[in-house]
Amino acid sequence: MKKSFNINTLIRENVNRLKPYSSARDEFTAEDRKMVFLDANENPFENGVNRYPDPQQNRLKQELAKQKNVNPSQILLGNGSDEVLDLIFRAFCEPKKDNIITLPPTYGMYKVLANVNDVEEREVLLTSNFQPDAAQIFEKVDDKTKIIFLCSPNNPTGNSFSETAVTELLQKFNGLVVIDEAYIDFSEEKSWLEKLEQFPNLVITQTLSKAYGLAGIRLGICYASQEIIQILNKIKPPYNINELTQQRALERLKDVDAVKSEIAHLLGQRELLDEELCKISFVEEVYPSDANFILVKVDDATTRYQQLLEQGIVIRNRTTQPLCENSLRFTVGTAMENEILLNALKNLEVEAVNQQNQ
Repeated sequence: MKKSFNINTLIRENVNRLKPYSSARDEFTAEDRKMVFLDANENPFENGVNRYPDPQQNRLKQELAKQKNVNPSQILLGNGSDEVLDLIFRAFCEPKKDNIITLPPTYGMYKVLANVNDVEEREVLLTSNFQPDAAQIFEKVDDKTKIIFLCSPNNPTGNSFSETAVTELLQKFNGLVVIDEAYIDFSEEKSWLEKLEQFPNLVITQTLSKAYGLAGIRLGICYASQEIIQILNKIKPPYNINELTQQRALERLKDVDAVKSEIAHLLGQRELLDEELCKISFVEEVYPSDANFILVKVDDATTRYQQLLEQGIVIRNRTTQPLCENSLRFTVGTAMENEILLNALKNLEVEAVNQQNQ
C-alpha cells in the first residue's frame, strides 16, 4: 500500500471548500414508508416519473456492491463513463496548472476532457506490443501530474495491460491511476476491483454499455476509496441518473443468466472472427483481443473501409491513431452479422484476384 498517499493533497482547493448542494431527496428519503411529499415542488399526479429520482441511486448501488464485492460507499454512478471521467478532472485537476498522462492509442475522451477542463495532456505512446512503458511515463511525471489514465482492455487495440506495469504505476505514482475497464467483462484477466483495497490511489471505471447491452441508457460506474467517492459526490449534479435509467439498470443487473449468455456468445463469435480473419489475404495481422472487438491490420485501411461501407457494413477506421496505421476495428456482432462481414471480406478478396487476372 502507498503509505504516503494523501488524497487531500490532490483535491482542488475550491472543491475542498465546497459545500455540496442538498436536494430535497438528500434531506429526506421515504424508504418503505408511505409519505405525503410536499417538499420538492414536484407535480403530485402519479405517472411513474413525476417524482425526483433517488440522487444516490441506493438500490442500484446495493446490487452492484453485492455483485462486485465492494461497499456501496465505494461507488459513484454517472451519466455514462464520460460524466464520471469529467467529474474526476473537475475534482482533482486545476485548470492551466495541472497535467494528466494518457497512453495512445487509447480512448479519445481523455484528451477531449483534458481540453475541456483546460488541463495539459502529456502523451506517452504504448510500446510496439501495446503495453505501458513505465519508465517513459515517469519521465513525464512532475509535481503537477494528477492522473494517469489506463484503458485496460485497451480501446482500440483490445489487449489488457501487464499487471506488473500497472502495479508499478500504482505503487510509485503519488497521484490517481484511473483504470478504464469498459471491456473487462470480455477478458480472462481479473478486474482491478480485487485490488481496490490495496491501492488508495486506484480509481476504476466500468459501464453497462458493453457487456450489459445498455448503451442507450448511459450509465457509467466509478469504484474507488470512500474518500475519493465522497469528493466526487460533492460536485456531481444532484439528479444525474434519471429514474428510468435506474429502473432499467437494476432490472438488467438482476438478469445475470441472460448477461452471461450474451457474453459467452460474443466470446465464441470473437474466436470465430479471429480464425476467419486470419485467412483473408489482405489481412496482415489480427491483434489479440480481450474486448468485444478485434483490431486488424490490412493492406489499405481507407480503401477497405470504404468498400465495406458501400456494402452496408459500418466499421471503424483506426489508421489515424498512433501505432495503428492501416488498421480497422471490427465490433463482434451476432452470428448473422459476423457472417455478413466475413462474406463481404471474402468477396473483396475474390474481386482483387479477378482484377489481377484480367
